[in-house]
Amino acid sequence: MPPQQHQQQPPYPQQQVLHPQQQPYPPNVDPRAALAQQMSHVGLNSPQHQQQPQQHAPPAQQLQQQPLEPVVKGKRSARAYHAPTDPSMAATGQGAPPPSQQHQGPPYQQGQPQGHHPQQQQMQHQPHQQPQFHAEAAASQFPPSGHPDHPPASYADPAPQPQIPQPPHSAGSRIPPKFRVKIDPDHIPSPVAVAETDQELYATEPFLTCSRTAAPLSGTDFVAIDQGNSNPRFIRATTYSLPTTDDLATASQLPLGLIIQPFAALRPEEGVVPIVDFTVPTEPAFEQDPNALVPPGPGDGTPDGASTPKPVQDEQGPPRCNRCRGYINPWCSFVEGGTKWVCNLCGASSEVASSYFSHLDMSQRRIDLDQRPELRLGSVDFVVGPSYYVQDHHPPSTSTSFGSSTARLPPTSRVPEPMKYVFAIDISWSAGRCGLVKEAARGIKELLYPEDGSPSGLPVGAKVAIMTFDKAVMFYNLKPTLEQAQMMVVPDIMDMFLPMQEGFLVDPVESKPVIESLLDSLPTLSADNQNVEAAIGGPLKAAIIALKNAGGQINIFQTSLPTIGPGALKHREDTKLYGTDREKTLFASQDTFYRTTAEECVEAGVGVNVFLFPTQYIDVASIGVLPGLTGGELFFHPRFEPVRDGGKLRAEIKRVASRETGYSVTMRIRCSNGLRVADHFGNFFQRNVTDLEFGTLDSDKAIAARIKHEGKLDEKVDAHFQCAVLYTSASGQRRVRVHNLAVPTTTLLANVFRFADMDTTLAYIAKDCITQTNAKTLRVVRENLTELCVKALLAYRKHCASSTSPAQLILPESFKLFPLYALALSKSKALKGGSVASDVRVWQMRLIKSAGVAATVGLLYPRMIPLHNLPDEVGFPEPSGKLKLPTFIRASYVRMEPNGAYLIENGEIAIIWFGSSVSPQIIQDLYAVETLQELDVRMGTLPSLPTRLSTQVRNVLTYLEAQRGGRSLPVLIARQNIDGTEIEFSNMLVEDQNNEGLSYPDYLCAVHAKIQHYLTDQSKNDSSATSDYSSYSSFMH
Repeated sequence: MPPQQHQQQPPYPQQQVLHPQQQPYPPNVDPRAALAQQMSHVGLNSPQHQQQPQQHAPPAQQLQQQPLEPVVKGKRSARAYHAPTDPSMAATGQGAPPPSQQHQGPPYQQGQPQGHHPQQQQMQHQPHQQPQFHAEAAASQFPPSGHPDHPPASYADPAPQPQIPQPPHSAGSRIPPKFRVKIDPDHIPSPVAVAETDQELYATEPFLTCSRTAAPLSGTDFVAIDQGNSNPRFIRATTYSLPTTDDLATASQLPLGLIIQPFAALRPEEGVVPIVDFTVPTEPAFEQDPNALVPPGPGDGTPDGASTPKPVQDEQGPPRCNRCRGYINPWCSFVEGGTKWVCNLCGASSEVASSYFSHLDMSQRRIDLDQRPELRLGSVDFVVGPSYYVQDHHPPSTSTSFGSSTARLPPTSRVPEPMKYVFAIDISWSAGRCGLVKEAARGIKELLYPEDGSPSGLPVGAKVAIMTFDKAVMFYNLKPTLEQAQMMVVPDIMDMFLPMQEGFLVDPVESKPVIESLLDSLPTLSADNQNVEAAIGGPLKAAIIALKNAGGQINIFQTSLPTIGPGALKHREDTKLYGTDREKTLFASQDTFYRTTAEECVEAGVGVNVFLFPTQYIDVASIGVLPGLTGGELFFHPRFEPVRDGGKLRAEIKRVASRETGYSVTMRIRCSNGLRVADHFGNFFQRNVTDLEFGTLDSDKAIAARIKHEGKLDEKVDAHFQCAVLYTSASGQRRVRVHNLAVPTTTLLANVFRFADMDTTLAYIAKDCITQTNAKTLRVVRENLTELCVKALLAYRKHCASSTSPAQLILPESFKLFPLYALALSKSKALKGGSVASDVRVWQMRLIKSAGVAATVGLLYPRMIPLHNLPDEVGFPEPSGKLKLPTFIRASYVRMEPNGAYLIENGEIAIIWFGSSVSPQIIQDLYAVETLQELDVRMGTLPSLPTRLSTQVRNVLTYLEAQRGGRSLPVLIARQNIDGTEIEFSNMLVEDQNNEGLSYPDYLCAVHAKIQHYLTDQSKNDSSATSDYSSYSSFMH
């Protein structure tokens, strides 16, 4: 039985009014001045602001605060932490109880909201590695002046300090005094308040994927229950109420699209994506065979204790629609007694194979529904047979004796195998000088053979190879029968070949002594190397030869611009091009070698990860094509310093091999009738308009898809989307991962805004803007971004709040942060004005283009935490097992104090800023030194000290790293008016006037001025008004 259709929501818009409703202003009154006058009644430090909650709470927030119907919670896995170091702490009750003493609630009960077809599934609680939180430090380790239950008196509850001024080196565009208006920063939309409200909503309640509401914010720590729609971590829509016509979509001025992250990491409570095997025929599962559930094979990504339904289909694969080739899913319906099923995408009916047949019950549901994950869950992995294998196409054979024709051998199927990894390390003079060889060798060794004796980060059966290169390429025979590795040198990099048939790709377990000996000796072997050239093309070609018929992953470490061999590049950086129309030429590759080689890698199922360690220009635009087309990743470490950056590099090496990764990947997105995918944005290779190809695809990569109307949609029928990813798992299984999403449709523009997703829209727009840089100047891209923001807010104003005064700034509840996020995107290194090295720009472009929604939002708007006034309970597990988090503050110097210490992070780096008047006790507790001058700014990690503050901050960092997908966050130091790192810190405060851009209040006023200009339709004959508007608008870019 198909799902019951969504009832149309009442057409009441949700909006935020930034000041009390007043009468319309006369035409001769400047609306910007009027706006400032209306908002001036609340001062930054006024008692009214400090004691009263926000007066203009939007309707959505008020609704969210209403009591909800009780839902039985599922237990969350308790986070592990170390025992207290002092017995007195346990006696006094400090810290959280150990996990064994915590209350464990019952699992989520199965239940389905009325009107939904897919069955709600019980939350799975599988064994999972939890972030390791540290216990409270012993009370005796605190200074005598402080009570054990409170921070030391030297920095507890500091007296109010004057706000610090914005540093002059971070200043951005300025508005002339005649256009400057004063707005209370506390009375404009706050991303911190929005995030707190959303987190409170899902702190104790799970998100039901068929709840017909917008998904939680990407930064919210939530648990999702798959009811037939995929987890929002896999697929998100820019709005969860699609307009029924293209005209309505155009009127909204909102982009319609999807962000898909097929291998996104799930929370432990959410379990894993179920695996259904369709390779071997068996008896139908509805016969209740006692062996109907069998444990998965080793290395298939399923934790111990999980089970996979026995295969029930022949090797032709899972059931697919005869017309559109869509896959069976929970939104399909079975008819004619179960002998046919109707596709939810195209509406065609297909025969049910005899091995897949099941009778229907009185509700027209299959009686084996509980044993069919593909009919209950929105996301599932199908194990498929030879018909889905990679087909290797052989080159033409030699010509016939007549020389008039050639014969091509038929393609052969590539049997899936565990992934193969090739590491190619630059050992030139610059690599040895900066310490790369030692740190890279150490990182590979820790990946293969962890010091704590834990299992390797590679899947069982994986093979590895190690190469080094400068102006020649060195290969190493790693056969386990050898006492030490044998090196073979190929000096002719223009005619590269593989000098050995055996011993290049080996099992790291079998060859452990040989590999460890080689990695330990590499820094010594390359110490006296005087070659300053490093040819990246040679080792790249050799690795492709080794992986051509197998697929896998190549990891290349490069320190300088490759000036010899295949893919040789020239220095082309020219600062005179910055800010001109020709600057975009620096963002394109200067040699076709890299694109041709990348396409060859995709054809072979090979992904390329590039680690760059430049001290000067290295042409990221050209080299970055390799990871950009193959689905790999670009890691950028300018002026590499082992003390500061070594830990991050080792963590990156471990992550690229241990995160969930598939190779030989093909993706296709299908839509239901009336919709189509018009375009894609991201890092991939595209041969045709429908299929995206990747050499490898991992859990951190996402793509965007633009959705267009092909006809009018039925308001009573949901719109459906299905993403199918054909890939080979790292463990060596050929699979198809399918994600499904059903979205209600509407004829009301208010509903399009009401259910819009700001985070997804931001990620979509960011990828679109990066794509535009290929043909447009950065200034034009920034102007288009502002115009998009203005038009979207104008559309809401005209169609959903037309009765309000033009002088009022009306923001839809779902998009009230649009101006801030548009400003933050325009201030990113990828798009901002001013002089930014092209290498840095292109690296940031590649990063944004491949990042998921949560990573994009976190990168563009960093999170900041005050460390000098952390409450005692922050940073330690609560009785529920969840870590008590601090209160985040908005990214602005206005929120800071000169005696404070602040931690800011954006998912790539974390910086601790120390004010000039910071308490020495804070420095002592965090770094074990007494003064700011004694701090070693080369440090890239927070030392592990037995103090309360150190434990709190390290636990919070552990949580943030886990929430960022396991990325390691280097912790840098910025001392006020001392360190150059403060420039980077200042640039991360996107609400301030910096990065060649306006401050948040000024930008909001500028957007409001543009909206008013459209609303009032000023006459072109009014020269003064037009001149004023044009002058004001010119400062926005």
